[in-house]
Amino acid sequence: MAFFRIMRWVALGPEEVWLRLTDWTRHGEHIPLTRVTVEPPGPTGVGTRLSARTGIGPVGFDDLMEVVRWTPPSEGRPGLCRLEKRGSLVTGWAEIIVGGDGGRSRVLWREEVRVAGLPRVLDRPAAWGGRLVFGRLVRALLAR
Repeated sequence: MAFFRIMRWVALGPEEVWLRLTDWTRHGEHIPLTRVTVEPPGPTGVGTRLSARTGIGPVGFDDLMEVVRWTPPSEGRPGLCRLEKRGSLVTGWAEIIVGGDGGRSRVLWREEVRVAGLPRVLDRPAAWGGRLVFGRLVRALLAR
């Protein structure tokens, strides 16, 4: 499995950071050739399912995920969202942790991914690629 983590400090409050990072459809605006759909529509919570479709036309793959933990930040308590990846091609998990005080937040994004058929020797390059793609995503979602 490829494991990576991204940590960022940002001059925004935890609640605002949480809202930006968990606006799932915006993820597709910042990851090339990707569209994210959310079921059921409405506020995210445990049981919300996401599908990140990456590809062009009929050529591509779906990264299917389900929210299994949803604890938004509040009153000095950090927020935690855990997604379980449940597709036939991509499995693993991702966590978004947001903490801080009113004017400054720390973001920790951790992810462990397994791509079916990808040899373990490619785990390090896959982790590097994940750090690159999701690091850019976090930066874009948190930009003012």
